[in-house]
Amino acid sequence: MTASEDHAATPPPLPVEPAEAAPQVETDVWQPLPLRARTLATIATLIGTLIPLAIALGVGLIAANRQPLSFAIAGALLLVIPAWTVWIARRRWLRTRWRLDDDGFGVRRGHLWRSDTRVPGNRVQHLDVRRGPLERAFGLATLIVHTAGTRSSALSLSGLDFDEAERLRDTLAARAARDDDHDDA
Repeated sequence: MTASEDHAATPPPLPVEPAEAAPQVETDVWQPLPLRARTLATIATLIGTLIPLAIALGVGLIAANRQPLSFAIAGALLLVIPAWTVWIARRRWLRTRWRLDDDGFGVRRGHLWRSDTRVPGNRVQHLDVRRGPLERAFGLATLIVHTAGTRSSALSLSGLDFDEAERLRDTLAARAARDDDHDDA
């Protein structure tokens, strides 16, 4: 085999592509959670309310010797308490916002008792994206931003679109790495 035949038999080398940069998510406005998060909050609230309430009311009816008034009260409670908790869950969804800007990541919650939490980019230690079975079914995820400090120093935001949570995680991780590089210089 000659050198020209050997050269013709080997394919040309593949082009080397530069490493992809982390997807950037930049916004200076407070972003709402998706509508699917409201639906998930409603379902999770109903599950968390109806099961213990039904058990408690069942035990209460047995203890009350099944009086007609007891059934009326139990029926009213089975309607009012879940409706009230669903209303609270939907208000919580409506009042939850997030923002990523040059200063870091922020989450704003609440109306009467407002919570406005900011995590500067240089305080980010590591990031997690968590998805439970219901979140997977709705295409949602929870972003957890662990910060420098004590064991309980973490900011958790549930109800994000899964793709959005991954983009936020990757963007915050790239910023944290960039900040670490600037600190070392």
